Amino acid sequence: MLSMDVEQSRDDREIKKFNEVVGFVEQVVDIIDLYPLDREIVILDCSCGKSYLSFALNSVLSKLYQVPFFFYGVDTNKVLIDKCSHVSVNLGYSNMKFTAGRIIDVQPEKAVDIVIALHACDIATDETIAKGIKLGAKYILAVPCCQNQVRGRLKRGHPLVDVTDFGLLRYRFADLITEALRSQFLTGAGYFVKLTEIVPPKVSPKNLMIIARRRKGNKKYNFERYNKLDIMFNTEFVLKSYFSEQECGSEVGDYSVNCL
Repeated sequence: MLSMDVEQSRDDREIKKFNEVVGFVEQVVDIIDLYPLDREIVILDCSCGKSYLSFALNSVLSKLYQVPFFFYGVDTNKVLIDKCSHVSVNLGYSNMKFTAGRIIDVQPEKAVDIVIALHACDIATDETIAKGIKLGAKYILAVPCCQNQVRGRLKRGHPLVDVTDFGLLRYRFADLITEALRSQFLTGAGYFVKLTEIVPPKVSPKNLMIIARRRKGNKKYNFERYNKLDIMFNTEFVLKSYFSEQECGSEVGDYSVNCL
């Protein structure tokens, strides 16, 4: 009986992952449909793990479009990266390259068009966003996982402590504040941001996707809204640590903001 329960649990996890990958692929296809298909499109998959998403995208996009695609995958787990490289060779996918290391440190040889991340845990999502901005990616798509960094900071020093006194409410509120901070940072970095769900909540509670599209024109950063939110809730959010003080700006209203 126990073995049957374990098997069912494994099947449920695999079905959930399949649906998440399908939902993510659908969002990428919607973007590619609007993309100028006149050259190779390069995609960077951050915290790629076993690279289910990249392999699925490679298969689907190569069948739907006539332009070539190239995929980079990066993850700190070298064992998984070696497996991904082996699988890509076995599948005959010469348009894939996998690297073991931190997201923020990876240096793709090709200009990256789209940066993606499916459930990059905690600050790995923030490294994804920061790397996408630094690479000047036209699109950044991230489905975050856990939000531990903010959760521990919401116990005191902000105007809604009467709400976050309660563990479950603090947990849920941390999710909201974290995604709001990420979205405001992207907006300040010159991106148009939309939030959507890749699957229904009953399939996976971690279903929120951040879709960021780089705006044309002015490339000067303006993090005033992000900084105000960060200060208000005393989060000391990690995203700004990937950028210099000159990039982030030094003043917000009556507050002095140190970027580093």
